Amino acid sequence: MLLRALRPLAFLALLGAAPLLRADPALANVYARPSVSLNGKWHVIIDPYETGYYDYRRQPLDAAAKPTSGYFLDQQPADKSQLLEYNFDTSPTLTVPGDWNSQADPYLYYEGTVWYRRKFDFTRTTPDSRVFVYFGAANYRADVYLNGRKLGTHLGGFTPFSYEVTGLVQATGNSLVVRVDNRRYLEAVPTVNTDWWNYGGLTRDVLLVETPATYIADFRVQLPKGVIDRIEARVQLDGPRRQQKVRVAIGDQFAAEIQTDAKGAGQVTLPATGLALWSPEHPHLYPVTLTAETDRTTDRIGFRTIEVRGPDLFLNGQPLFLRGICIHEENPMRGGRAYSREDARLLLGWAKELNCNFVRLAHYPHNEFMARTADELGLLAWEEVPVYWTIQWENPETLQNARTQLTDLIVRDQNRASVIVWSVANETPVSEPRTRFLKTLVDTARGLDGTRLVSAAMEVHNDRTRADPDLKVVDDPFGEYTDILAFNQYIGWYDGLPAKLDRVHWSIKYNKPVFISEFGADALQGLHGDMLTRFSEEYQADLYRRTLAMLEKIPQWRGCTPWILADFRSPRRLLPHVQDGWNRKGLIGENGTRKQAFGVLQEFYARQAGAPVSGK
Repeated sequence: MLLRALRPLAFLALLGAAPLLRADPALANVYARPSVSLNGKWHVIIDPYETGYYDYRRQPLDAAAKPTSGYFLDQQPADKSQLLEYNFDTSPTLTVPGDWNSQADPYLYYEGTVWYRRKFDFTRTTPDSRVFVYFGAANYRADVYLNGRKLGTHLGGFTPFSYEVTGLVQATGNSLVVRVDNRRYLEAVPTVNTDWWNYGGLTRDVLLVETPATYIADFRVQLPKGVIDRIEARVQLDGPRRQQKVRVAIGDQFAAEIQTDAKGAGQVTLPATGLALWSPEHPHLYPVTLTAETDRTTDRIGFRTIEVRGPDLFLNGQPLFLRGICIHEENPMRGGRAYSREDARLLLGWAKELNCNFVRLAHYPHNEFMARTADELGLLAWEEVPVYWTIQWENPETLQNARTQLTDLIVRDQNRASVIVWSVANETPVSEPRTRFLKTLVDTARGLDGTRLVSAAMEVHNDRTRADPDLKVVDDPFGEYTDILAFNQYIGWYDGLPAKLDRVHWSIKYNKPVFISEFGADALQGLHGDMLTRFSEEYQADLYRRTLAMLEKIPQWRGCTPWILADFRSPRRLLPHVQDGWNRKGLIGENGTRKQAFGVLQEFYARQAGAPVSGK
């Protein structure tokens, strides 16, 4: 069954019991389709009291059968006597894609509603074509309107969504209005408590996409689990002509034909003897073309296998050690959300300089360019949904929200060879409701994609008997369900001083690959002192040396992603003249300068890879 067919139904609204008008599944392989960019300057209205959405009795204005007021109508006075207390045309502008926080000082800490308005003209290329408006992401809630008509509501700040507007779009004078609300809620995913900046706005591309009447809505072209000489191709058509022949061509070596059924679904298995496999050392991407009778789409896809056998990882049947780093979706050089191909090349280029073969894209789905650029550069990737710290484990709507975000991520990146791990959580406290919640997400991920690994960043604890103060225990019951035993540890920063790392030993319950998903220490770039001076580069570098030496003593250790590649903004980090609203655990400062620990990890990874050590 295709992933798109398994997409969960939309869940109830955060602020009421009425079901939301759900967004359509995001268009697959959207950047390969004819489109018109709606990026650029959008007029905006800051609306902290939500005057443009609710009446004075706190009833949604768009719930009326024929709304007569509300900013989404984008009205102009009919005459000099008409009362209107807003005007998009004379309002300021913000750049899309982009968060509002980094574009103007008054917006830096703002959490609430901002209305976006963009005018556009559009002429369809054929009379029977279909038109969709596509959003790469909007944080967190987006209510979308075209020409005064509500298209729907999307929840979740990091996954794509779209709406079909074929019958609504006009040749001239279209008004696209989006109400974006980035407030945090206890029942949301993520919840109110995080450790990153709550960037609001239309943070990724907005496109107007045209398709044939019957188009290729979804496809998957990948190796089955553990198989390197056979490719499975699946396709889903949408439109009136669902029964068609679809030719799948992989380079000039492999091709086959699919006959779709009455529901538009079909699949085929292709023999693939002699297939060039994708790996970090040889990131080979094949041009893949799917040609239906009514549509055609192309992609660049790599083929590889990833497996776990006992405590070992295998890529294409070969042992694998993951030389990784964590990355937030933030460009410290520019400030604000990262969203472009150029941002992806900057961040992943730094990871390559570090001698990484793996990146953890924390703590939420990053933009599509990150996985695509990782494909090109030869970087394996861990992708994650923002089930972070403490959320409402027994709230069914919260679970549905998390499942929807996970599904949308998997649907988007199912053809990316770089992605080898779906992560369902980070640092969640152990309880029976939490473990049931996460087990449901694991089942969702495996039901959608049985070829990749599933994990989560768990935590460690001390010896409960208190007999051994240097014993660290990993026995989270959720570890039974993951492929990799991943956990975060901050010995030497939040737990004692770095010298403690020399004494620590481990009790690990599961015979699985051990992966350290986080370790690290804050250091202000340019602050120097001895190795016991907090926030100095020397303290951070010493902690890295001792941590790596400690980890090498764990027999089943198979990799790590230290926290984190670059300093990033966080309202939790308030120490004046040191943090100033930044988490300083980056190996690169906010000015792009490498700290001492960058060289420590770079040299360690070079030795692990058997590569020449930089500067030696």
